[in-house]
Amino acid sequence: MLCYHRVGGPLELGVTRVARSVFARQMTALAQAGWQTLTLAQFVERRQLGTSAFRTPHSAFLLTFDDGYAGLAQHAYPVLADLGFTATTFLITDYVGANNTWDMRYTWRPLAHLDWRTVEQWRARGFDFASHTASHARLTWLGDARAADELGRARETLVRRLGASAGRAVAYPFGAADARVERLARSAGYELGFGGVRGNGGAMHVPRIPVYVWDAWRVPLGLEDGGLGALGRFVAHIANRCAVGTSWMLKLRQEHRAHSSS
Repeated sequence: MLCYHRVGGPLELGVTRVARSVFARQMTALAQAGWQTLTLAQFVERRQLGTSAFRTPHSAFLLTFDDGYAGLAQHAYPVLADLGFTATTFLITDYVGANNTWDMRYTWRPLAHLDWRTVEQWRARGFDFASHTASHARLTWLGDARAADELGRARETLVRRLGASAGRAVAYPFGAADARVERLARSAGYELGFGGVRGNGGAMHVPRIPVYVWDAWRVPLGLEDGGLGALGRFVAHIANRCAVGTSWMLKLRQEHRAHSSS
């Protein structure tokens, strides 16, 4: 399972942007090696069959995007469509069709998110969309009621706009989840929960291999030797630690705004 965030578009000070040329080179290399992408339904089916379903030569993999930036429709989805690939994009439902004011500014101008019309167009072409919660808050820092609202409100929006299948999976913001968050996600109606590199492998905390700006080779660092090796885990862990810093800055910004408006 690969996890990308941004592909192409404006340069950023962060680490989540991958150049379109790099992304195209990586996807082409995987296709030429015999890899195929799975839809979310196919991934669920393989999990139900057991791990042996994933141990085939030139196996299939689940390709995912977090955040749902508008640039995916311009820089990533056409590349995948040309290769016969598909992907699952996890949407921040409060920000569909809006700018990424939920995040720290890493680009000169705010970045736009996919709108519902574009989502529906690509969904009709076989691409899946699922939940990245309502506002991208770090769920492990929220109380039960607020975390349940983030999970439930996003799922309700997706089911209403896209149908029941869009409400089956959630990707936890920042990959942050614990037993409590997993329980709340299941209670909200999700069948699958996706974390970061250190997921526990259970249905509600499936690990993924993150792809960052330094993954500029034909094969992402985490896929070398068929899985995430020691170096890949170390690099992903450092990136996740940086994400904790981002969460703190966002929290301080929200507290400042609340204080200023009181």
